[in-house]
Amino acid sequence: MKNKADYQKMLLDMIEPLKEHYSKGCAGLELGTTAAGYGNKTAAMEGFSRVLWGLVSYWAGGGQDESLLKTYQNGLSTGTDPQSAEYWGDLHNKDQRMVEMAAISYGLLMTPEKLWEPLGEKEKTNLADWLYQINLYTQADNNWQFFKVITNLALKSVGKRWSREQVKDAMDRYESFYLGNGWYSDGLRPQKDYYTSFGIHFYCLLYARFMEKEDPERAELFKERAKVFAKTFIYWFDDEGKALPFGRSLTYRFAQAAFFSACALAGVECFPWGVIKGIIERNLDYWMKQPIFDNGGVLTVGYTYPNLLMSESYNAVGSPYWAFKTFLFLALLDGHPFWQAESEGLPELKEVCAVKECDMLICHRRHQVTALTAGQYPVMEHPHAAEKYAKFAYSSVFGFCVPRSYHQLEQAGTDCMLAFYVHGMYYVRRKCLEYHVSEQEVYSKWSPVEGIEVETWLMPVRGGHKRRHRITSSVACRAYDCGFSYPNCMEETNQEIKGRSALVSDRNGMSRMEADMGEGVVITALPNMNLIFPNVCIPAVCFDIQPGVTEVESLAEAEFTDEEIVIGGGNCYALRD
Repeated sequence: MKNKADYQKMLLDMIEPLKEHYSKGCAGLELGTTAAGYGNKTAAMEGFSRVLWGLVSYWAGGGQDESLLKTYQNGLSTGTDPQSAEYWGDLHNKDQRMVEMAAISYGLLMTPEKLWEPLGEKEKTNLADWLYQINLYTQADNNWQFFKVITNLALKSVGKRWSREQVKDAMDRYESFYLGNGWYSDGLRPQKDYYTSFGIHFYCLLYARFMEKEDPERAELFKERAKVFAKTFIYWFDDEGKALPFGRSLTYRFAQAAFFSACALAGVECFPWGVIKGIIERNLDYWMKQPIFDNGGVLTVGYTYPNLLMSESYNAVGSPYWAFKTFLFLALLDGHPFWQAESEGLPELKEVCAVKECDMLICHRRHQVTALTAGQYPVMEHPHAAEKYAKFAYSSVFGFCVPRSYHQLEQAGTDCMLAFYVHGMYYVRRKCLEYHVSEQEVYSKWSPVEGIEVETWLMPVRGGHKRRHRITSSVACRAYDCGFSYPNCMEETNQEIKGRSALVSDRNGMSRMEADMGEGVVITALPNMNLIFPNVCIPAVCFDIQPGVTEVESLAEAEFTDEEIVIGGGNCYALRD
């Protein structure tokens, strides 16, 4: 059980290694040499800004360490001075710097006495003029719309020029994304991932926090939607604090719990305070046990270990500090009921819950959450989009693989997929032609490649799920129905193939795949393909497809023993103490 001082120390310990990496003029945080699509100067500005999600919350909640305060005052001055060598530059349409304006604006709203009032008049004018640029250019038509809102609210709060029209336009766009039952899509597109929680709801709750008196009706609407959303979003977390690895931007790691911190800051008791505190505490505890820092103490790009293979084109070296959004709860004053409550476990949840708004049938079992999915696929082709959105199942314990190539089975990352080998490549489910989700099953119709059409039914069973495929093909090919990845600890891992089944196991658990036709096979994936385990094996069943209709039923099972629960990282994995 941790108190406020423990979490303040956790944050400061993560910030301490960064201090030597600020630029001479303090406007950039230079942490490495890997690149993102927006260039190194903007990447340095991004790192500078994202640390503020933690620092501002720390200061607002009474934190006394001001060792970086002068750095941030100087950085805001030099970064927005057109005559400075460290000027962040003028904006353009869909500019990454718009994203980073949100953390700076949060700072002006929460701690103006530290980040605004000490600045000179010229510096204030430069900062306000630089922020106002967000009103002159277009944003991506998704969660980005709210960056315009919070930036204008910050400008308004310090008495500078702002745009009421741009705020209204952005709020109208957000409203068009609303799906019902508390869920938003990330724009008018199929994606329903963590951007619903740490993007859209997060900023709506900040709006409710800062505009409660001026716009009480909308503030109350956002609070009520957050309460409704929480009732199904909680299913994405297991009882150990692990959250579902699903979708893009997973390098933001413990931002998975940022929604609950934003609820606390906005005064939304979506669950009893002890439950909210427990969700955040367990998620942070899980992540602090993973090797997510480099040997200098800097957060890396990756998931439970450093991994550029799974990254997005917009993941720069400072990008992972988006995770500091979860530290919003540090802004709560000492007497807040959040701090008085003792951490509690999850409330009683259904073992199987269909959440149609995010196209998932979620199986919530002891120590593991598994989501059976259909219908999600991004409009933009993010890296490894099929693997991040279109697999049959996603597990909080076993993670998922991304591919190195589609030319070799060991490199194709086909866990929890039906893969077809045709024309010298492996093809899997991407977009669904039709789909539906109910409490009993997930159905999808899809075509991996021209000439093949598949209907798939997924049905939860104890310890896993059953699959039924109806394959209509005009070409002869080979198919692999693949189970969950399992950590490959080399000599400690057992592989067993018996007829139409394949098993990977060790003394702590197993992953098994069986079918009513074909032959079992174990795929030894190349290193660093799975997000949680650096080395994995994938049990599968392979069978030949002839022109015509082929029907096959299969069973995918995966579990760890109750006594020893795996946590990711290291050369293979470590066990809970």
